[in-house]
Amino acid sequence: MVSVTLERISKTFGEVEAVSDVSLEIGKGELFFMLGPSGCGKTTLLRMIAGFYLPTSGRILFGERDITQTPPHKRNTGMVFQNYALWPHMTVRENVAYGLELRKTPVEEQNRRIQEALEMVRMTEYAGRSPNQLSGGQQQRVALARALVINPDVVLLDEPLSNLDAKLRLEMRDEIRRIHDELGTTMIYVTHDQKEALSLADRIAVMGMGEVRQIGDPRTVYTRPSSPFVAHFIGETNFIPGKVAHTGEETVIETAVGPLISSVPPDRPFVPGADVVCCIRPESIDLVSGSAGDEKTNLISASVIQIMYLGEHEQYSVRLKGDTTLKVVHPHPDRRKAEPGQEIWLTFDPSHVVALTPE
Repeated sequence: MVSVTLERISKTFGEVEAVSDVSLEIGKGELFFMLGPSGCGKTTLLRMIAGFYLPTSGRILFGERDITQTPPHKRNTGMVFQNYALWPHMTVRENVAYGLELRKTPVEEQNRRIQEALEMVRMTEYAGRSPNQLSGGQQQRVALARALVINPDVVLLDEPLSNLDAKLRLEMRDEIRRIHDELGTTMIYVTHDQKEALSLADRIAVMGMGEVRQIGDPRTVYTRPSSPFVAHFIGETNFIPGKVAHTGEETVIETAVGPLISSVPPDRPFVPGADVVCCIRPESIDLVSGSAGDEKTNLISASVIQIMYLGEHEQYSVRLKGDTTLKVVHPHPDRRKAEPGQEIWLTFDPSHVVALTPE
């Protein structure tokens, strides 16, 4: 395993800048995610790490070794593609053996490593089958075994689960995490699926328009987004615009629905009068029917527009003063907390209000 360092990497295709001045440090043995919408540059960045594209500018290092100009087959990386890229005329075993044969690995060593790789992905009993006799999840396991069998310094995964159904995606998430933890190999994983990133990653780089917008562990990126773009892309959120009225240990923000208080330290100090956007996650909001009871911080009146029962939680759409709408999530609903058309109160802790600079 090695660390991977990107130093001011950019890539242009004609007049289009796909990746713009990206710098990253990925630690040895880290399961690192590059997350973002389609067209944000994440796959282009992965392909530059693999050696399929050369950067327009910048450097790529594996450990202390500059591999920017090194051909793909000399980088010792294993690649897992979105479409599996298995040879249809070869058996599972022959697909896994392919990289070892190219490296002219001795036959006894090949046999040992193929067996270990198939055991690792739990595909030993399918060694003699062809790929078209396998399910999508099984094909993805074979693709993973083929990447691991060469003992790569870095494993690169390009949206490996996007072609699987929901149940198989959940199963393969567990398998990828298990395999990573057993091997400790550095893995770089590209996806647009927020839940994949949040559930698997050691750290996440959120990308947008060819740039890295935030890097952090999943909990930090979700609860402390650095911008409205990141907050909107990572899960559902509510935005309430306002102006800073007071700063200190807590920030008081005047909004169309009343004053809101945030106790989350901003990335940079706000000055009174500054425009901000309050980011509040739906699950952070408590819904109180009837009297609001004791005085509470961040107490807002609202009316229920719509209710959606989703099994593990119930989602309320509510309208605030000024025609602002919010989403509220009530977990483990054994009964409804309100009905459509009902006037209710919303409350949320200041630690769950993140004030961000508008984009």
